Amino acid sequence: MSTTAATLPRDFFATALEVAQRAADAAEMVITRRYRTHDFSITTKADATPVTEADREAEAEIKRVLRAQFPQHACYGEEEGREGEGDFLWLIDPIDGTRAFVRGYPFFSTQIALMHAGELVLGVSAAGAFGERAWAVRGGGAFLRGRDGRVARVQVSGATEFGPRSAVSTGNLKSLAASPARWAILADIVRETGRIRGYGDFLHYHLLARGAIDLVIESDLNILDIAALVVIVREAGGVFTDLDGGAVGLATTSALAGPPALHAHALRMFQATPARSVS
Repeated sequence: MSTTAATLPRDFFATALEVAQRAADAAEMVITRRYRTHDFSITTKADATPVTEADREAEAEIKRVLRAQFPQHACYGEEEGREGEGDFLWLIDPIDGTRAFVRGYPFFSTQIALMHAGELVLGVSAAGAFGERAWAVRGGGAFLRGRDGRVARVQVSGATEFGPRSAVSTGNLKSLAASPARWAILADIVRETGRIRGYGDFLHYHLLARGAIDLVIESDLNILDIAALVVIVREAGGVFTDLDGGAVGLATTSALAGPPALHAHALRMFQATPARSVS
């Protein structure tokens, strides 16, 4: 009988999390040195995004640590793509936010997640330059270590509706902007909510998980950007889907995340209007 994510033993999660944390530490050593000295060249990938030696070196370090403990597990990295097959798949973005990294501001992170049989079960979001790290495993709660080194279990807010006290953060929105109807829905949310910000990347999900903001909306991303953050937000009591309410998977390209009632409210708004793009 095959093992499902729901029946994976707790000691497996403990080991996997410890290894993922060590992998994040190894990547951080590479990234910090390169970031502080600005010692890297920049090339442009086919999708017009930048990549540096630090991205490639950090991914290699993460895989080195993971494979030492789990040699049979598959890996899917931002720089080298998918390697291997099987029920266990590590999702790796060595530097999520490379544009921030190359321009010298600290809104970038290392994202490491584990998917088992298609379900995301573990996530580590390490933002060393910013001074935070968040992590979670399925059924174990979500935790965040802040700049002061203290670790706290985190929980999403209790927001149930948009209003003067609600805060929403948006990320990439190009595809959403191409749909006049959905852009109008976003405008409705902007009018109804108390504060709109665009923290982006790891940061607004960390803020969401600890209840500092109430909703995140993004329309242009890939699974490596968010896989670890999905686990963290869910274990903090939140709901994380795509903008259509679909389950997050390898093909996901959008995000809607927040506490259950507010997520449901926002999802009803988006589902009421089909996503038709400008031709």
